[in-house]
Amino acid sequence: MKRLSLSTEKIRSFLLNAGLIAVVFIAVTAFQSRNMLAADGEAAPALRGTTLTGQPYDLGDASAKPALVYFFAPWCAICAASSGNLNRLRRWRDTDDIEIVAVALDWRAAAEVRDYVERHELNITVVLGDANVARQWQIQAFPSYYVLNSEHRVVRRDIGYSTQLGLWLRAWLI
Repeated sequence: MKRLSLSTEKIRSFLLNAGLIAVVFIAVTAFQSRNMLAADGEAAPALRGTTLTGQPYDLGDASAKPALVYFFAPWCAICAASSGNLNRLRRWRDTDDIEIVAVALDWRAAAEVRDYVERHELNITVVLGDANVARQWQIQAFPSYYVLNSEHRVVRRDIGYSTQLGLWLRAWLI
């Protein structure tokens, strides 16, 4: 009988620790994203600019489908770690299903962004953003991303690394 209660005690301790870790994680995430656009269904700001290939880009042109707008900096190590997850998301979700766009911020020259895109073999649209875009979208850390519904209203947001599964779930549950 003593062995059973020891096992029960270990399970309780594990569950308590797991719960505490989950609460701390949720609190840190909420704190980090407190200054981002609200994920309450408000309309997202316009996103217009020039792509890395020199073409004009307007997120409004994709207004009939959901979107994942991913903000990165070419010097950001966490952005580099998560870029493969964006590529996999693109393979899993067709371009007709969801618009996936990466917006480069805090760069000095387009060549710097181009090197980043080539190094990480990004296969999504990359827009060259500026301080005005960062201000409108309330970007204060990298990577930051927003998930928009088909009406381009903000339904999810986050800062930092997101796993492949995390991106897929956020983008799938639109």
